[in-house]
Amino acid sequence: MLFDLDGVIRNFDPAHAAAIEQRHGLAAGTLESIAFAKPLIEDVTTGRISRAEWLRQVGDTVGSAAAVGEWGTQPTVVDDGVLELSDELRGLGLRTAVLTNGTDTIPAEIASMGIGDRFDAFFNSAEIGFVKPDVRAFRHVLDALAVGAEEVFFTDDSASKLAGADSLSMRTHHFAGVDGVREHLRRAGVDVAEPDAGSIRETGRRPGR
Repeated sequence: MLFDLDGVIRNFDPAHAAAIEQRHGLAAGTLESIAFAKPLIEDVTTGRISRAEWLRQVGDTVGSAAAVGEWGTQPTVVDDGVLELSDELRGLGLRTAVLTNGTDTIPAEIASMGIGDRFDAFFNSAEIGFVKPDVRAFRHVLDALAVGAEEVFFTDDSASKLAGADSLSMRTHHFAGVDGVREHLRRAGVDVAEPDAGSIRETGRRPGR
């Protein structure tokens, strides 16, 4: 079972980013529109520049290093339901892993969240050199885990990120809550607990990295 990180395991509060922009006199959505624009976002998530350099460049463009500094240290919430699903799958003898379009600070972030022992492996685009949905990112995971694509179930909150996995014939699911993943796993023959009726959670957009 392969999970995305942001928007699946870890969530951010969009209202927090909006409050930062309001305090610093920035139009709503300014920070994300600059930080996640190409080629800058690709530079940081493929490891060509560090997260610190990425934030510095965003601050230069925005004209407010203070606003970007706050935005870059936003609080996050870990979805305990996803962690519990990972634990359950591992208890069934299956391996779980994470593939994220991340930066050079992902190892430290994983440690700070205390989730390093809840998955069997973590894969970071900044170390791989390719970002989802590039098929090469998924092939890296398959090679590292020594599994075939048909053996992997991948979920991501961004539908566009599923394309590379789909092209390799992985089973994929557009994440909208952990119970949706449970339902799809059960349909695939995995003996996980049934989802609670009506409890599918909405996930927040990832605003910070």
